[in-house]
Amino acid sequence: MGDTGLKVSPAVYGFYRWHKVKDAKATLEKIVDLCLDLGINTFDHADSYGNYQCEELFGELLAGKNFKREEVVIFTKCGLRLPNPQDPEITTRHYNTSAAHITKSVEASLRKLRTDYIDIFLLDKVDPISNLEETALTLEKLADSGKIRNIGIANFSVFQHQLLSSYLRKPIVTNHIEFNLLNTQALDNGQLDYIKQKYMQALASAPLAEGQIANGSGIQATQVREKLEELSAKYNADIEALAVAWLVKLGTIPLIGTTDEQRIRNIANSFSIDLDHQDWYELYNISTEFQSVKS
Repeated sequence: MGDTGLKVSPAVYGFYRWHKVKDAKATLEKIVDLCLDLGINTFDHADSYGNYQCEELFGELLAGKNFKREEVVIFTKCGLRLPNPQDPEITTRHYNTSAAHITKSVEASLRKLRTDYIDIFLLDKVDPISNLEETALTLEKLADSGKIRNIGIANFSVFQHQLLSSYLRKPIVTNHIEFNLLNTQALDNGQLDYIKQKYMQALASAPLAEGQIANGSGIQATQVREKLEELSAKYNADIEALAVAWLVKLGTIPLIGTTDEQRIRNIANSFSIDLDHQDWYELYNISTEFQSVKS
């Protein structure tokens, strides 16, 4: 991850779509085992993921000695607050990145994950009514204490990223951005360029557009899928692996959110695919030509 010395796997597994997962405990153990078998040892949490349960379930797995703490890299984040039965005080969806909430969230995450440090702690979006200078100071204090080892962000625009950076002495090491063949805005709005300028690593969330690349019925998804199917024989690869290889070619790390085991394997298979320069542009042109027509 940039100049930090922290090594992460070629893909990161995230629990951001786990609010509808049934039998979450058994499913989480199965998915984590699969990821580790595929060489994916980096896991992305948030206090709210899985109806505020995923951190605790992962911590139980870690405490069960299925794997050692030093064998995995753990991200977690705070910011998004959702109404849930565990906290009746939350009555509306909102964001909170105040100093008090960040401190409380980190302590709770450490307890639930059963660890004494978080490899990367991220802020999920900017809370416009929190004092960002106090937010930055709190993040640095937590880093100095060793409770968090690196600072990251999720879903920040370039200007929001710059604003937080201006208050920090420590570097921001990653920005999680939605990025896939059906949503290439990060190439146009400066997000990806700024991430590279700051020697950071971009994590591409929804790398398969939440299944739309393989199953979407819209014109854009259909046209992109047809080109992927055409290239499939050339590379002897699944279309989803090719779609993620398109992202990897840009130096991004795919953030996996699915519980479909084959889809996870497809993403892992993308690591060994090196898309030809012109093939990369054919896919890009199809996607952006549609977007320009649509706009």
